[in-house]
Amino acid sequence: MTVLVTGATGNVGRRVVDRLLAAGRRVRALTRRPETAGLPAGVEVVRGDLTDPAALDGALAGVDAAFLFPVPETAREFAARAKAAGVRHVAVLSSAATGFAEPNPIGERHRAVERAVEEAGLRWTHVRPGAFAANALAWAPSIRADGVVREPHGSTGQAPIHEDDIAAVAATALLEPGHAGQVYTLSGPEVITIADQVRAIGAVIGRDVRFEEISPETAREQWIAHGVPAAVADSLLHFRSRAAEAVLPTVEQVTGRPARTFAEWARDHAADFR
Repeated sequence: MTVLVTGATGNVGRRVVDRLLAAGRRVRALTRRPETAGLPAGVEVVRGDLTDPAALDGALAGVDAAFLFPVPETAREFAARAKAAGVRHVAVLSSAATGFAEPNPIGERHRAVERAVEEAGLRWTHVRPGAFAANALAWAPSIRADGVVREPHGSTGQAPIHEDDIAAVAATALLEPGHAGQVYTLSGPEVITIADQVRAIGAVIGRDVRFEEISPETAREQWIAHGVPAAVADSLLHFRSRAAEAVLPTVEQVTGRPARTFAEWARDHAADFR
């Protein structure tokens, strides 16, 4: 069984590669820069880009299953080419925002990828994580520089999920029978405020890291200045102002072990903040 992993050098994709390799599967990893991918020995690393699906036929040849990073602009082309190549099962990295009652651009983009795979006639599993614990990596420069994190809605409760738990669910769906046609919405095992996430990082690195509240308007300006589309920035602020995320048992139900806490995530990433 050969599994194609797209987005193979990303936070989740790299861990999907590791898990598939540990399970004895042949892994083909798609990346735009194979020369700097740094993937484990035994992985077949191929050059490619989901934004250019016409060039992916070689990467798809002989592939039984795939982990799909969400690129809605070309998802239909990818799905059609995967179907033609004989790919049987695709695990889609999606988003919990896809299941929200209110329309939102984040959910709409991910749902477009899900729909493309479904309508191509492929077997599918949709993996829909909520807030990524790894979003906190955006704070690393300011923590290293002056020991402070400036964010809006510091009292908002989230249930952030470790990227390795997302990868574990995706890999399980690809490795074991019984997961086709399933939608797995994921969360971490606890609700923790944004301010307390900052304190947890400080505790792990042995440093007093302060949380400093800023207005939503200031945050929006900063995010847009860093390239976040205005509609996405508005959605992020809306999600931040919502009630606390629900804690879901999905990771343990699928993988047989509990999801990791934010403190465990912080320990795994301590070097990023020092």
